Amino acid sequence: MPSIDRLAIRKILDSRGNATVEVDVVAGSALGRAAAPSGASTGALEAPSWPPGGVDAALRIFQDSLAPRLRGRDVKDQPGLDRTLRELDGTPNFARIGGNVATAVSLANAKAAAASSGKPLFRYLTGPQGPSIPLPLGNVIGGGRHAIGGTTIQEYLVVSQGPTALANVMTNARVHALVRDALMKRLPGVPLGRGDEGAWVAQLQDEEALSLLADVCRKVEREAAFPVRPALDLAASEFYRGGKYRYRDRTLSAKKQIDFVERLADDFSLFSVEDPFDQEDFGSFTELTKRIGDRCKVIGDDIFVTNVERLRRGIEQRAANAILIKPNQIGTLSETRAAVDLAHSAGYATVMSHRSGETTDDTIAHLAVAFGCLGIKTGAVGGERIAKLNELIRIEEQLQAGA
Repeated sequence: MPSIDRLAIRKILDSRGNATVEVDVVAGSALGRAAAPSGASTGALEAPSWPPGGVDAALRIFQDSLAPRLRGRDVKDQPGLDRTLRELDGTPNFARIGGNVATAVSLANAKAAAASSGKPLFRYLTGPQGPSIPLPLGNVIGGGRHAIGGTTIQEYLVVSQGPTALANVMTNARVHALVRDALMKRLPGVPLGRGDEGAWVAQLQDEEALSLLADVCRKVEREAAFPVRPALDLAASEFYRGGKYRYRDRTLSAKKQIDFVERLADDFSLFSVEDPFDQEDFGSFTELTKRIGDRCKVIGDDIFVTNVERLRRGIEQRAANAILIKPNQIGTLSETRAAVDLAHSAGYATVMSHRSGETTDDTIAHLAVAFGCLGIKTGAVGGERIAKLNELIRIEEQLQAGA
């Protein structure tokens, strides 16, 4: 088996202009390269991106502690490498080396192993269920932590459900463009900006924004002749204060929040609602899932943080029926896959996800296909977003060609 000959790390920019890291793993003639993103709206329980001292401290730790211990390892022993990362860190959540370094190393190793096998990453990682193309979830109107001056709700998304990835990617982009036109008509003369993920930022109330998006989705659905539905990521932990959900135009108790989200799901035929409650409110997730889970995906992100223990608790309480998967929340590919496998065994859907501070790394497109995810959340436009979408289109071509 090929062994790891060399590891390298470099500081690069993410899409917000902040520093992050990219790691190379070289095994013989095979190169694996992966970069780590960072989120703005982060769960309290996810791995911190960086150790104390930030990116520069992470670079030093990599050079002094990680690279010497990882050289010579069998590149195809992914579980062993990921266990070693945990051992070298020595904390429950990668607080010493940083979740971003761990993620970049783990994914770069997997890509080197795939290259040494002569396979694309999605083929190398695909299990017995076989690969499948996920539905792209595209952010078209933004607020919250991703877009200052926008809505309280963080993301208004479109989910096109056509016959191919190409059709869905192009249709999501069309919705994004028509939402711009609708906003310019609604708010003539008002500057229209874009947030961290390329979504439009507009001075609308939350329900106004959803109504506008739903109208555009219905128009495009008629053109496309396949379902085009809106979806929400509320990121509710960000506006939960003192036991209440504090919107600009209303303040709701947990019970009223359940009623509110249920009404939005039904009135606007939502495909999914993500993080509609605080990250510790399993009970409200359970109640909402009971009410709308037969017709809408209730996705947990901050509540689960790609962590099998948190997910297991959710499964026991029937809280949510889907989980967002972010590799750098947990830090290694092995633990990411464990969360996906547990979710699928319990009948939960999985949605692979980017972060708001992204890079042009396209690894998550391969993971979403290999792991059989229902969806991939990676924006609708923007270079670091379309890097994943365009790779999804290429993967679909390979599958159609039997490659």
